Amino acid sequence: MSEQARPVRRIPEATVTRLPVYLRSLYELAETRTATISSEQLAEMAGVNAAKVRKDLSYLGSYGTRGVGYDVQYLLFQMSRELGLTQDWPVVIVGVGNLGHALANYRGFGDRGFPVAALIDADPNRVGQEIGPLRIRHIDELSDIVGELKVAIGVVATPATSAQEVVDRLVAAGVRSILNFAPASVVVPDGVSLRKVDLAVELQILSFYQQRSLAESDADAV
Repeated sequence: MSEQARPVRRIPEATVTRLPVYLRSLYELAETRTATISSEQLAEMAGVNAAKVRKDLSYLGSYGTRGVGYDVQYLLFQMSRELGLTQDWPVVIVGVGNLGHALANYRGFGDRGFPVAALIDADPNRVGQEIGPLRIRHIDELSDIVGELKVAIGVVATPATSAQEVVDRLVAAGVRSILNFAPASVVVPDGVSLRKVDLAVELQILSFYQQRSLAESDADAV
């Protein structure tokens, strides 16, 4: 059966969100030439319980071998295939301020199959500047760029006020996967996948646990 004709498994969203965590651990193991790993070991590395690991891996059709565990290279292959990492997915970054500039310089995207194909901004003072091998292009070129470079994923790193407009333009250009770094809630039509990374929210969550930890320390000291 060809890769294109391979049947699509139904994998729960919660499992999908954990697969990249497992994959990162497997890359670390592969670098140390570790051949096999148990569900308990993988669970410890990923910060989940072993039963959850076994359940998640069963959705990939991988059940391990009793007393031996899972083959690291085979798991890498399975997860890479399920996550669509057996091919590159060109990325366009819209908004090349401080955050966009940092994202453009992050080599991890290309190393993991997400090459940054284009940088886009609306500010005429930024358009034409070069970051590495890429020249910042104007937002009005977006549709042509998406078609020309076969862009698969749009990364929004604009101010909150322009985030929805940029998302709308990405969708209109044919982009069906969007990662939003802008501090704003945006909406997309059916058929478009949207993920949000809100750094302020993550810091607020850390603030909650920091405050809780200090309160517990003070209580123990009484």
